[in-house]
Amino acid sequence: MQVYYFYRHSEQKYIFVSTRKSEQYPIAYFWIDCTREDIVNRIEQWSTDIFEETGLRINEFHRRDILNIEHPCAFDVMDDYDLLVFRKLITPDDHIQNTNALEQHESLFGITTTPISMIMTPNVLITVREQGNNAFEAYLQRIKTILTREPAEQNKPRKLPDTPLDLALRLLNSMIDGYLDLRTPLTRRVEYWQQELLQGRRRFTQWNMLLQESMALQQIENLCEEQIEALQELHDEIVENYHHLTGELLSDPQDIMLVRMDDLISHVERIQKHTTRLRTAIQAAMDLHFSAIANQTNENMRILAIITAVFAPLTLLTGIYGMNFEFIPGLKSPVGFWIMLIVMLLTTGMLIYYFYRRHLMGLSEKSVIEMLAQQNKTQHFDLFKFVNEPIKQTLREVEKFTKMK
Repeated sequence: MQVYYFYRHSEQKYIFVSTRKSEQYPIAYFWIDCTREDIVNRIEQWSTDIFEETGLRINEFHRRDILNIEHPCAFDVMDDYDLLVFRKLITPDDHIQNTNALEQHESLFGITTTPISMIMTPNVLITVREQGNNAFEAYLQRIKTILTREPAEQNKPRKLPDTPLDLALRLLNSMIDGYLDLRTPLTRRVEYWQQELLQGRRRFTQWNMLLQESMALQQIENLCEEQIEALQELHDEIVENYHHLTGELLSDPQDIMLVRMDDLISHVERIQKHTTRLRTAIQAAMDLHFSAIANQTNENMRILAIITAVFAPLTLLTGIYGMNFEFIPGLKSPVGFWIMLIVMLLTTGMLIYYFYRRHLMGLSEKSVIEMLAQQNKTQHFDLFKFVNEPIKQTLREVEKFTKMK
């Protein structure tokens, strides 16, 4: 458990941070950063330490929520504090290890998440996280770098957070921004499955892996939905009871907090919409795959039907002249065989001509699989680009508007 004290200069009113208590400057607020190792198997002692440090008594049910490694995203309001449980997607940049053998992060279709608990009051922020959380580690490294500077220089080039709510939103922003980096690898995965489904040279057999990929995208959608609901409840709390979170009734800081909350929700929604488009692209590729299989089957049946139709009259003639009757016209004729052969050839030629005139003969257009198959390394059908190009244009406009904002 590490405590960071944020002081406000009495004259110049700027914020600076320290790891030691000081009587020279008034404390604006302080941040208690805890890991799961600090509370597992010692929750009562941890609660006592928090009470001695802050005078805050944590509800028994909230302590259970903090200990629950599979607790969903949630936001709860108490008289003394607010609790936010935010599930973070474990990315390749994280190095989270389970030190407790009894606790294991549940992995659904390759997607693993971990809870981040935040207890907020006007004077303190308490966070409980996993050791190795890259977003927290990066922010803590920045705080440690700031600690090496003089107090007057700590707000350069970026201003330190003024309130526990401001600090919590910055931590959430660092976690959510990491999700945006997942869009490129997820898109590449979808393009891989598109090429596998539409390659047309061999039979596709990786249905189990494709199903898991689709369910993983569905899991990300569900996670984003939970996050949006929790952030929206926090947004409503800022609107209705801003003083309960900051102890201030200033309108301008409240507007800034609302802008940051809207930005966080917007980022999560962008991830959710992007994942939805990826699932749509996979489904479209699967539909094209089955359509191509059906088209190829129809093509094969058409060819077999033509062959059957051409040889049916020949089979009839050979059947008739294969009957065991004593008197058959032409049976004793020396040219009967050649006459029958000519009749069979004429019949075949007339049928072929008839099918040709009806556009039933000859090579038809290429099947869907052949048209969509990758012919060389430089040419391939990009379904994702085809489906999402109009939506990407809209996203560019939204990002441009966000930057201007």
